[in-house]
Amino acid sequence: MNEPHPPVPPRRSSRMAYAGIAAVVASLAAAFAWTAGWLTPSRVTAPRLVDSIENGKPFAGFRRAHARGVCVAGYFEPTAEAAALSKARVFTQPVTPALGRLSIGGGDPYGLEGAARVRSLALQFDTDDGQRWRLAMNSFPFFAVSTPQAFAEQILASRPDPATGKPDPRKQQAFLERHPEAANFMAWAGSAPWSNSFANTRYNGVHAFLFTNADGGENYVRWSFVPEAAFEPLDPEQRQTGAPSLLTDELQVRLARGPLRWTLELTIADAGDPIEDPSQPWPDDRRRVTAGTFVLESASDQATGACRDINFDPTMLPEGIAPSGDPVLAARAAAYAVSFNRRQREFAAGDEPAATEGAQ
Repeated sequence: MNEPHPPVPPRRSSRMAYAGIAAVVASLAAAFAWTAGWLTPSRVTAPRLVDSIENGKPFAGFRRAHARGVCVAGYFEPTAEAAALSKARVFTQPVTPALGRLSIGGGDPYGLEGAARVRSLALQFDTDDGQRWRLAMNSFPFFAVSTPQAFAEQILASRPDPATGKPDPRKQQAFLERHPEAANFMAWAGSAPWSNSFANTRYNGVHAFLFTNADGGENYVRWSFVPEAAFEPLDPEQRQTGAPSLLTDELQVRLARGPLRWTLELTIADAGDPIEDPSQPWPDDRRRVTAGTFVLESASDQATGACRDINFDPTMLPEGIAPSGDPVLAARAAAYAVSFNRRQREFAAGDEPAATEGAQ
């Protein structure tokens, strides 16, 4: 068993970046921004970055990234092992209600679900002491970049050329030359199999968070939701020929047979592991703790469901869980806020989103 990770190590500078993969860019789009005071006024701010993500063509009333999705509801049951790591009430309360959202990468709420490289799961846990925990996870095992600045470069490099409809390979190559570490993410995006269901996908938090237990013991952890359902790859032909709501339709078929389950797995950092760089995986031999089970019981249209007005800010945390100094984690909160505020203004103006095809 590993010794507890030293509490709050000194912050380290971030050096990683991300390659130009247009299909994945859209899925990450809302995950990066600048918060006030980080950069000089001449540099990109969160609103300007969201402007770039929209590229002049926002879908009113929808999230700027992961626009197509479905609301879900269920509950969470913790294990005793979890309470030994964090004093958060969610790990001592027998059952905690959960609201959430399953979605695909991309900013088009009418895009083909099968064509999306990334699947995502966002959750909100509300405990009986009035605390709230929001989680935002994706199917990729680590982020492509370690700084918001690098992502801004990647957006420009991956923007389609009007003449070809595809990213300019010269710009992408130049980006890679400046950020060669991005090859790690490119390897995942190009080789990892695509899941054929929301239900059999593993969802990863990728950021490190500081867990504090009732005795004051501290450990940095990353978490994943590991599916009970066995993984099955998506038939490549279905990426373009399947129904627009391929994944949502399949989810509803599964739910008609009964609830779906994921195990919350915590990975404990060891001394020297990169805490503030989400683009770097931790060694496979790190200690893992089963912290509980998320049970998904129902799904509903995202246009009218309970998840519609939730901003799944991953820095909304209960007592016993704290953010690390990861700049990308902090940046996500800024970008999510901009997207949320724009959607709310659009709702107020009467531009509410319509339901997409399938049980959305």
